[in-house]
Amino acid sequence: MKPGGSDAPAVVVNALSILGFRNLAPAKISIPPAGAVLIGENGHGKTNFLEALYYLQLLRSFRGALDVDVAGFGLDGFHLGASVNSGAGDIAVSIGFERASRRKKATIDGKKPERLSDAFGHAPTVMFSPRDGQLVSGGPSERRRYLDIMLAATSRKYLHALHSYRTALQQRNSALRAATRGAGSEAEVEVWEPAMAEHGAILVDARAEWGELRAADFGKLCAAIGESEDTSVRYRARHAGTGDTRGALAASLAEHRPIDLRRGITHAGPHRDELVLELGGREMREFASAGQQRTGAIALRILEAATLRESCGSRPVLLLDDPFAELDSRRSAAILALLSDSGFGQTFLCVPKAEEIPRELSGVERWGIRAGVITQ
Repeated sequence: MKPGGSDAPAVVVNALSILGFRNLAPAKISIPPAGAVLIGENGHGKTNFLEALYYLQLLRSFRGALDVDVAGFGLDGFHLGASVNSGAGDIAVSIGFERASRRKKATIDGKKPERLSDAFGHAPTVMFSPRDGQLVSGGPSERRRYLDIMLAATSRKYLHALHSYRTALQQRNSALRAATRGAGSEAEVEVWEPAMAEHGAILVDARAEWGELRAADFGKLCAAIGESEDTSVRYRARHAGTGDTRGALAASLAEHRPIDLRRGITHAGPHRDELVLELGGREMREFASAGQQRTGAIALRILEAATLRESCGSRPVLLLDDPFAELDSRRSAAILALLSDSGFGQTFLCVPKAEEIPRELSGVERWGIRAGVITQ
């Protein structure tokens, strides 16, 4: 069996409990191995249901909402629980948030992890949504976030480096702001640079390796979806490449320190780098049409699914939030064929009407949703 291939086992969410999450009514749901199609009018909670499933992977809203805003209106907090099988037996994943204390707690098989981040990635999931166009049309932060979520879910080393880097960056920026007010010194800024260089090098090397590994696949996927022009993906780091990423980052931080002290913010490091997507040698963000940008975004999501498969040896759960609404029938069929080739695994599709269910998913169990109440 090829690792992560179509014959790999599927990640399966066997059961899901929901309490106080968005507008969703309290529920304990048994879920078929193939998944489900959720049918309902817009505004009744279809996307909220997918968000609840994805929260088990990400430990936060994929929309970027604060936990206090995810909790149902007037409620004390929310709780999500699931039984998940990733191919090595069932595990119980639980995550809750308390509004009063603003505290979040997770458990894995009833045990609280040492750090909240240790509960990240236990329900491998990939989300396809209309918002994905932002992956291509949006600023560099959208694509950095894409890389960070995917690579953190597939590497504990990356996850811990990301957390450590962000902590050091936050402290350095705080020291910079203090220095601009005359309440701090350059030495208090410099002290955070070794940690930023050490942990940042792990991020840069992993991102660059992923870009090199997936460059050809990105082009092939875009062509298979229907793009006639050449497409490419590459990681662009702001520091000069020397083969010694840690040393290069340390030198870049030192070089930028004078301007950082004047402006009160860190200008060098992987938080300023870019995943560059190109079409015909020009950046897709600026020169691609809306349809071409959507093609590039879906190719990225398919690559994310492949990366998760190869890492955990199982096909991730697919969340499809009306994913073909802005695409013509030819491209929609091509995307479904690509997903089918790699094996659908457990899939959750949200559509407004039953007639919008693709033939490939016509056999999946159908649920309804109205005013947050799910009917099976």
